[in-house]
Amino acid sequence: MSKSLTIVARIKAKPGRENALEAELAKLVAPTLVETGCLQYDFHRDLEDPGNFLFFENWATKEQWLAHMESPQLLAYKAAADDLVATFELYQMEKVD
Repeated sequence: MSKSLTIVARIKAKPGRENALEAELAKLVAPTLVETGCLQYDFHRDLEDPGNFLFFENWATKEQWLAHMESPQLLAYKAAADDLVATFELYQMEKVD
């Protein structure tokens, strides 16, 4: 049996663009939670650095996550976020038993 896929994504806003980036990222949550294979999709904002955001996600399969990466909401986010994001880090992980 294959393990689920855990995604950790860190997005850092450009200075002065923190609130705009948060608004764009927040738009991803509701539609993603109802996608096939989405087991968890948690959105976080750093308490000490309000321009630092993190998604903690769990997907049933990598293929379902890859489909999410081409979803309408993610494509709209990518188009809107060009001038908002300073850095982006993505980690594909699996739980260690």
